[in-house]
Amino acid sequence: MSWDVLLLRLPDDVTSVQQIPDDYSPAPLGRQQDVLAAVTQAVPDVDLSDPTWGELPGSAWSMELNIGSEDPVDSIMLHIRGSGDDVLTAVFRLAEALRCKVLDCAEGDLITPRKTSGWHAFQQFRDRALGPLH
Repeated sequence: MSWDVLLLRLPDDVTSVQQIPDDYSPAPLGRQQDVLAAVTQAVPDVDLSDPTWGELPGSAWSMELNIGSEDPVDSIMLHIRGSGDDVLTAVFRLAEALRCKVLDCAEGDLITPRKTSGWHAFQQFRDRALGPLH
């Protein structure tokens, strides 16, 4: 079970999913080689031996980066497992490096460094459903 967040380009003034026009089509994040370089610079511990599916280990969490094989890269889906708020630092470093926003797929809205309740809600749900991690 993972907490899934999507990194995608949205206009600077968009702060909520409700503000995205129905006909909006996000600009790509960039050419694959440029995206991979930005990811590596943002989170140097990332394993991109498979450039379509990166892995990033953390202290009490792990993150898979579903980059895909399309060039240019439209978006990146992050699949996060484990616990600890330090994972949010990596998420927002990636978003900043790629000049994009973070969509919490579970909550259905954008998150920011000051609005991360979806990560805590996911951990609570997971712990109720599966029991605490040991």
